Amino acid sequence: MEVWLNQSSTDDFVLLGIFSHSPTDLVLFFVVMIVFTVALCGNVLLIFLICIDSQLHTPMYFFLSQLSLMDLMLVCTNVPKMTLNFLSGRKSISFVGCGIQIGLFVCLVGSEGLLLGLMAYDRYVAISHPLHYLMLMNQKVCLWIVGSSWVFGILDGLIQMVVVMNFPYCDLREVDHFFCEVLSLLKLACVDTSLFETVIFVCCVFMLLFPFSVIVASYGRILGTVLCMHSAQAQRKALTTCSSHLTAVSLFYGAAMFIYLRPRPYRVPSQDKVVSFFYTVLTPMLNPLIYSLRNREVMGALRKGLKHCKISNWH
Repeated sequence: MEVWLNQSSTDDFVLLGIFSHSPTDLVLFFVVMIVFTVALCGNVLLIFLICIDSQLHTPMYFFLSQLSLMDLMLVCTNVPKMTLNFLSGRKSISFVGCGIQIGLFVCLVGSEGLLLGLMAYDRYVAISHPLHYLMLMNQKVCLWIVGSSWVFGILDGLIQMVVVMNFPYCDLREVDHFFCEVLSLLKLACVDTSLFETVIFVCCVFMLLFPFSVIVASYGRILGTVLCMHSAQAQRKALTTCSSHLTAVSLFYGAAMFIYLRPRPYRVPSQDKVVSFFYTVLTPMLNPLIYSLRNREVMGALRKGLKHCKISNWH
């Protein structure tokens, strides 16, 4: 910690970002602000609806509320600082601020990846064992799934933050990204970081492929159950139930695997920034829309809430 405090007083990093002050980038900035606002409002609204509506007090919606909380925190980790830098014309971030950003980002991405994987098991139980669903997905199991996701993410975030921020960095501290991303930061280190990069790669393989294997196994079982159903209506209902989760999984894992499972020679900073924006800003905006617009229970809770507000205003 003493090293952090000593460096923080004199050594800032410069985030090159994704914006300049050209007319095109100005339009892009306003688009990002709209996406950020929708992500913020959508996730807050979804968490609020799940909390107040008793019909949404089920394991699936408990997981969904945690997913929205992670998305809400993720989008607030990077975008406010990026916005402040653009509006102020400054691109710097303090040494301590950079460390905090790394810790939060790694923690939230890791936690969300694990939770999305374990949510596939919930869908498997709901479709393959509907009569035993509440018994198999009891409160203890739900808390274990959510708790383990948070714990693994927090540990991963703390370890990477401490190790990365203890490397010595050279005088040129320009991070070719819009936030303090670990791999972009390691390029500025004055020592050989290849061993640590290999460790990060192995951790990413585990954090991505382990939950992904749970998803594949769960949906393999689900597909087998659906094919054995005699009713076409039951098959459609089962597939509809899974479609929202599959869409969220595809968006998150597609982008994360593109970033972290590519060999180093194939990494291009411009591509990394675009894909990082996709799953740190765009995906948190899309998740509440995916789970609400395609879900009758959430839309029902929203209509009920709006009706209650109208009645309250009328009186």
